[in-house]
Amino acid sequence: MPLPFLTADRVFEAADDVPLPYDDRDRWRRPYRPGPWRVVVAALALLLASFVLFAAVIIAATAELTSAGVVFALALLVIAAALRLLRMGVWVSARGLRHVGFLTTRTASWEQVVSVRTVQQPVRWLGLPRTVQGQALLLGRQGDTAGPVPVMTTHNADFLGRAVAFDRAADSIEAWAEEYGPR
Repeated sequence: MPLPFLTADRVFEAADDVPLPYDDRDRWRRPYRPGPWRVVVAALALLLASFVLFAAVIIAATAELTSAGVVFALALLVIAAALRLLRMGVWVSARGLRHVGFLTTRTASWEQVVSVRTVQQPVRWLGLPRTVQGQALLLGRQGDTAGPVPVMTTHNADFLGRAVAFDRAADSIEAWAEEYGPR
């Protein structure tokens, strides 16, 4: 029994030439995968939220609904924090570069971007005050008097212990800046 969908010699139709969803350059995309540290912390937060939701159901069945509502709101807050933690990072599109932090999001259009480069410098370890020697991807914007700001480092939650992944992501973002930046 021939299985044409498994063979490599089948004839491709013209309908197969439609662009794939990931080819849409106007969509915001992260040019790298979230790191294991970020995913583990978010998974543990979601596990905690499931226990808190279970506690809210027990409280609603046995006690007052107002206290159950407070516990349910706490669970929703933990879920929102875990999802925001997973959303953090650098996102690119044909419109510009977006740096998503836990509480803030800064977007720079490619016309505003002066430089995107990787430098060796002291960087913060997992966003804490302690600094270690590492690499940082610096974003220079027009009119920025403070100078270039680091948007990702080798020691943040996405790239700690993954230097090759940092190099690939930095090269990808630099390529986006080269392609869409001001001429």
